[in-house]
Amino acid sequence: MTAVGALLVVGDVVTDVVAMHPEPIVPATDTTARIRTLPGGAGANAACWAARTGSAEVRLLARVGTESARWHERALVDAGVRPRLVIDPEEPTGTVVALVDGAAERTFLTDSGASLRLSPADWAPSLLDGAAHLHLSGYLYFADRSRELAVVALREARARGVPVSVDPASAGFLAGLGPERFMEAAAGAQVLLPNADEARLLAGLPQSSGVARAAVALSRRVPLVVVTLGGEGALIAEGGRITAEVAAHPVEAVDSTGAGDAFAGGFLAARLEGAGPAEAARRGCRAAAEAVTRPGARP
Repeated sequence: MTAVGALLVVGDVVTDVVAMHPEPIVPATDTTARIRTLPGGAGANAACWAARTGSAEVRLLARVGTESARWHERALVDAGVRPRLVIDPEEPTGTVVALVDGAAERTFLTDSGASLRLSPADWAPSLLDGAAHLHLSGYLYFADRSRELAVVALREARARGVPVSVDPASAGFLAGLGPERFMEAAAGAQVLLPNADEARLLAGLPQSSGVARAAVALSRRVPLVVVTLGGEGALIAEGGRITAEVAAHPVEAVDSTGAGDAFAGGFLAARLEGAGPAEAARRGCRAAAEAVTRPGARP
């Protein structure tokens, strides 16, 4: 097999506390749940799925706290990722409580901790040596210092001719930052990987609008836009038009946490191996389908 360049992911490593509750939460009393503590983080998850589904070397730059640095490093290495984890002396590793209901839909309570304290001081141009693609987790854009890092990394990747993808990550956080501010900070990326809600928000459209309209609008600003649609697959837009629709793989979902990250990892791994957007999206959908069949966000 022809060697492919490395995938560099810059993003977040967090500790996920996944609480699966088949019955609705009852306020002010107990609700039975199955609870697990697992490694997570959008950037780390995407890196692990890229390593799982592709042949490229996968690297990850992220920031963690001292209390769980070794645990997270070991989990990443075991998943086939080469981690460069900056240990924060002040903040603990970020923590996300994922509340997963009986329909496998998740709601997040997020404490970003050390993850959004990643800064330009943690960046080194040598991280791009041998890299064929840079992927930026959208969570970086939701704090000043990590957003500055994302801008620096994107600029240096473009200077080297390394293509860049961005996953917007969170409709809630996007609304707080402001969609236009996000798009300005991500200017120059060649690939955008939003879900349907994020796509409508970034396109400045109401949530009642058709997602195809949002994808088309965004593809006039970013060359390749791939919108994930959950159980309906993915929609691809390029240069102001829809170029492909890809069906999802039907599975019985247990936990949708990390499905978008799995899609991103599978998609990027395929692109690095030369797949076109539609075939890469199909591989992304396969990874997402696998991800939702078990608790947690990692392979």
